[in-house]
Amino acid sequence: MIAEPDGPEDRLRRFATIWSRAVFPATSTSLTRPEFEERLLPLARRLSEALRARTFQADEGRSVGAALVATHCTDPDALTRTLDCVDAYLVLYCGGDGPQEDLRARCSRLQHAVAAGFAQALRERTLAEQEAIAQAALAAQGAVAQALHASEARFRAVFEGAAIGIGIADLDGNVLQVNGALLRMFGLSEQMIRGRNVREWTHAEDAPQTWTLYDELVRGEREHYHLEKAFSRPDGTVLWTNLTVSLLRDADGEPQYQLALMEDTTERRLLNLRLRYEATHDALTGLPNRTFFFERLEKALGAADGQRFGLCYLDLDGFKTINDSLGHAAGDRLLVEIADRLQSCATAPGEMVARLGGDEFVALTTGADTEREVDELASRIMNALVAPVSVDGRELTVRGSIGIVEGPAGERSAAEVLRSADITMYRAKSAGGNRFELADPEADARAITRHGLTTALPTALERGEFFIEYQPLVHLGDGSVRGAEALVRWLHPQHGVLGPDRFIPLAEHTGLIVPLGRWVLEQSVRQAKEWRERHGEEGPLRINVNLSPCQLTHPGLVQDTVEILERTGVQPQALCLEVTESALIGADDDLLKPLRRLAEMGVDIALDDFGTGYSNLANLRRLPVSILKLDRSFTQGMQQFPADPVDLKIVEGIVSLAHSLELAVTVEGVETGAQAEQLRILGCDTAQGWYYARPGPPERLHELALVDATG
Repeated sequence: MIAEPDGPEDRLRRFATIWSRAVFPATSTSLTRPEFEERLLPLARRLSEALRARTFQADEGRSVGAALVATHCTDPDALTRTLDCVDAYLVLYCGGDGPQEDLRARCSRLQHAVAAGFAQALRERTLAEQEAIAQAALAAQGAVAQALHASEARFRAVFEGAAIGIGIADLDGNVLQVNGALLRMFGLSEQMIRGRNVREWTHAEDAPQTWTLYDELVRGEREHYHLEKAFSRPDGTVLWTNLTVSLLRDADGEPQYQLALMEDTTERRLLNLRLRYEATHDALTGLPNRTFFFERLEKALGAADGQRFGLCYLDLDGFKTINDSLGHAAGDRLLVEIADRLQSCATAPGEMVARLGGDEFVALTTGADTEREVDELASRIMNALVAPVSVDGRELTVRGSIGIVEGPAGERSAAEVLRSADITMYRAKSAGGNRFELADPEADARAITRHGLTTALPTALERGEFFIEYQPLVHLGDGSVRGAEALVRWLHPQHGVLGPDRFIPLAEHTGLIVPLGRWVLEQSVRQAKEWRERHGEEGPLRINVNLSPCQLTHPGLVQDTVEILERTGVQPQALCLEVTESALIGADDDLLKPLRRLAEMGVDIALDDFGTGYSNLANLRRLPVSILKLDRSFTQGMQQFPADPVDLKIVEGIVSLAHSLELAVTVEGVETGAQAEQLRILGCDTAQGWYYARPGPPERLHELALVDATG
């Protein structure tokens, strides 16, 4: 492939060059530096693709870390230099034009994955080496035993020339001989070791079975054992070894000596500990990361009966604004300070704080009384955020929203607990933030259902899961059907038929309301045409379609409406668009302009839910509406006889005002004949409600036995 000048391939090559130059001095490869760069190029490409992938694949980063070990980059410094290069240059050269914050977060996760893969591969390589050493140890045992029985000279050659530490002691544990490799490992002279007893070398880190195995060996009950053991050096440091101890027998098969073979694993152990720390701790704050936290949470949830847990899920309020205005460096310093404060809040046994990523933190407490302890922990966290944080000479006030989940161990998985805490945290944030909320299973279920519906919405329209029911609009004077309101429904595969109150807010939030609204408008107008063709003048003359506030601001509203009317051959006068009163409160001329254009074409505009908002009645004169739809709350008092006189006066005043402005009045929610009669007397023009008909399929509209509206 020939790279374009400064094209993606050229930038990828530059990243690989920088990477190879940084890591090459820390490798043990026999390749030249350019040859080593060619080995790194496909790994660089995999990192680049993982950085820009649609979904994050940690396995790709881990496989790159493992590949480093395979290319003889086993020195800890090689990993450190690799992580530094990825941190500094991967987004710069391979990120493209993607969102920088997301790319930086993805890059950080890739670094952890690379480190984890490196550690795993190095561990597997180490285990393979240990197996080889164990085989060599057994072979050495045979060689030493043969040498003891055959030739002191040959024994000396094996004993002194061995690369691993070798020591011989009697069955009482007194050291008889050691080789030079063992002396160097301990940092002692032969005089300081010979004569000492093996049992003096106990260590606090000894495994429980260490000395049991030893006793069995010197009693002749086992031939050898192998384990990892620590020793204290004179300088205070710890020597970690892979230790194999074997029993040597005399020519008659009687136990005579014990032979110890030691491999120094101190540096390897320190590297593994470091890699483990880096894989389980956040690089910025030093707090446990998501991986470590999940391990602790799963352990807490798997505890014995009677144990409980409490979890605080914290998200900082307004952190993005601080990050965007002051820069990521200042944001990082703020996070470090917050992490320090949170760490000081969780110091009791069974408590921990972790950073999940970004500005999200969790605090966990475990024990038998977490119902009280988790509230106290949340209060300490909120108090810790009160004092301003000084960053670059600025005093920043930081607040947080906390979701709390508390309960007995053994009932939920870690993923379920964290999801509940996340949902509860967002509930606290939606309530204004700077507070904590306790998880509510019913609220969780509603939120999970909302999430599921939101996820399913985009494909529901494509699958034809939406349908429309129609409710007749009846003239109060003669009881005739003058039109119908289109009401969209969702036939969900799992939840059945859902009303608009369940999914229209979700559609508005996701932006799907625009294509959904366009579909409802076109289907409704086509239905109006079909009614007219089937029933002539007897068919409904008008179709009412609801517009959401999001549709009002969409630039294609007028054009879409005109195209639908022209395509179906329906006159504008047959269409009425309903807009809620709250959507037009304080509306400026730009918002009203599309409605004015539609009204000028002949489309009626109805002000829906009139009387529920706080609009100035004088504003009715500037709104391009021709119909007021009176909210059902004004007619509820008319369901019984005699009607509430206050309600009668209010409705009478609204009707009088509307008619004086040459506006028609439609009433919603008519459920009884008494209501219908009162509304007719008060001068209302049209009505709809269950008294006449419930919403139904289009073919039922003219088959309904409508009760005479005049009584």
